[in-house]
Amino acid sequence: MTVGTSSAPGAPRPAGPAELGIDPDQLPDGLVVADEHGRVICFNAAAARITAVPAERALGQRLDVALPLEDLEGRRWWQLTDPYGGLAIRVSQPERNLLLPGGREVLVSARYVRTRPTGPVHRVVVSLRDTEARRRTERSHAELIAIVAHELRSPLTSVKGFTATLLAKWERFTDEQKQLMLETVDADADRVTRLIAELLDISRIDSGRLELRRQPVDIGAAVGRHIQAYVAAGQPADRFLLRIQQPLPDLWADPDKVDQVLSNLLENAVRHGEGTVTIDITPSASPRDRENGEYAATSVTVSDEGPGIPEESMNRVFTRFWRGSKRGGTGLGLYIVKGIVEAHGGTITVGRAPGGGAELRFTLPVAAPAYLS
Repeated sequence: MTVGTSSAPGAPRPAGPAELGIDPDQLPDGLVVADEHGRVICFNAAAARITAVPAERALGQRLDVALPLEDLEGRRWWQLTDPYGGLAIRVSQPERNLLLPGGREVLVSARYVRTRPTGPVHRVVVSLRDTEARRRTERSHAELIAIVAHELRSPLTSVKGFTATLLAKWERFTDEQKQLMLETVDADADRVTRLIAELLDISRIDSGRLELRRQPVDIGAAVGRHIQAYVAAGQPADRFLLRIQQPLPDLWADPDKVDQVLSNLLENAVRHGEGTVTIDITPSASPRDRENGEYAATSVTVSDEGPGIPEESMNRVFTRFWRGSKRGGTGLGLYIVKGIVEAHGGTITVGRAPGGGAELRFTLPVAAPAYLS
């Protein structure tokens, strides 16, 4: 615990671990505690880091001196709130943005501890939080809105243009021209639908509300359907190599979500990789069963023979907006894939394939739904 001693006569006694009941230095947020005289008796390591004030200098100081705070209008916060002389029924101050000397912004909340209701303040407990994490979240949300707005503008402009043209000049176009325009509108509508689905997925993943409807899943058949779709769309059949190691454990997962994962990984390999796209499906030990070697999971590895992912980018592949050097789209696909896999209790990794290309591998535990457990 960060406490200090003072040799000055009448200096307040620093609070010890037994008195506080916790080790303040282990707290992730800043903690400042002042006694009944308004003198600081606890100034933990996080508070020292956030304020750039050493604990030994803060301890024993008046609260308004050790922690000089101003609101966003330049008013001194301690004079404004008057914790020791204000209303006797007040017990706290809600969290708000305040400024440290130099203009650094922090989130501050306070609690007034009284020995009896409406009695004098015995302790003032102040919590400090850095705003950087919140600012990163706000920047991420702003970037998400900007990217999605940009991606939506193009298909919506196309849909509006073609439908307006068809409505105004329907008789002037041949059937072939009308069909081409309507096919374009249909494709752009699908694109808008996918973008909206991505937004909903991100919202559910970030809030921990991604629902899974587990059913038996034949992962080999699911991969086979995706390969057939690519071949039907014009990809050569020999570009895909599917290898399944039998016997596979019974897999219970959300088939729609698994399809979404497979679709994204195969699309990345086909569009951005080169050569043969190899899909290996193998039984695997789940993380908690790795020691005893039981095959309680299924792994799927998708690899290609392209240039691969640069080493310095591998730790960012599953973050929002990562697109690589020549990738289009929103950059949200692999972020969503990671969220889906982890919602199943699985893991996903990225590496370099034996042929030099990218290798993405996800592992799903074979856990059955709760009602069958």
